Amino acid sequence: MGAAVKAADKAAFLEWLERVGDNALILGHRVSEWCGHSPVLEEDIALANQALDLIGQCALWLEYAAEVEGKGNTADHLAYRRDAAAFRNALLLERPNGDFGHTLMRQFLFDAFHIELLRALKESSDTRVAEIAAKAEKEAAYHLERSADLVIRLGDGTGESHARMAAALTALWPYTGELFADDDVDRAMAEAGIAPLPSSLRAAWEATVDAVLAEATLDMPGQTWQHGVGRTGGGKQGVHSEHLGYILAEMQFLQRAYPDATW
Repeated sequence: MGAAVKAADKAAFLEWLERVGDNALILGHRVSEWCGHSPVLEEDIALANQALDLIGQCALWLEYAAEVEGKGNTADHLAYRRDAAAFRNALLLERPNGDFGHTLMRQFLFDAFHIELLRALKESSDTRVAEIAAKAEKEAAYHLERSADLVIRLGDGTGESHARMAAALTALWPYTGELFADDDVDRAMAEAGIAPLPSSLRAAWEATVDAVLAEATLDMPGQTWQHGVGRTGGGKQGVHSEHLGYILAEMQFLQRAYPDATW
């Protein structure tokens, strides 16, 4: 671990690494569920590649988390052996795929946040964090370009496609606030210069979202009640919806049934 990590609270740093890693893992799994089921072949291939990007990013974050934890675990152990309450992904990312409009809107809302986070992390005081962010940023930039383009095309498309995108935006918007909610872990990382406060990324995220929604002829929902930001906390604190349990039951089956099995 670098000097920046030693200066930070180890438990907080581990928690933070699990958050960014779990975000990529859970969204990657959700996107992978479209493999063989997407509307057209081109989307099937594109979504599968996007899922691979996210899971690859997850492996880098969780491998670092396992090293910081110092218990001899690996990224695989953290991905496949933790129970739901130990996961730290945002609630937005465990939401069901729904129709294709819901999947695209969820992706866009996260992509617009993810790119700002990674850009900030390239300036991290921790060299390893900065290196991972630099690699992931290239993939995230493509993800955002793609999701924004599709949100615009469908939002400003037919009457049905517009209605579906509007419904997806209304359904998912109440889960966006958690992305920008600061807590003690975030503050510890900001003080050490490792990561920005999530709240500091909101203005840039809103600018991107405002511009894309305007071009997509979709109305910004405005101020709405937000999941995961109250006293009970949300996914960042391990308080999840029932959907995560179903994800893990499928995703972790082989490792749970055959621990440490190799091919």
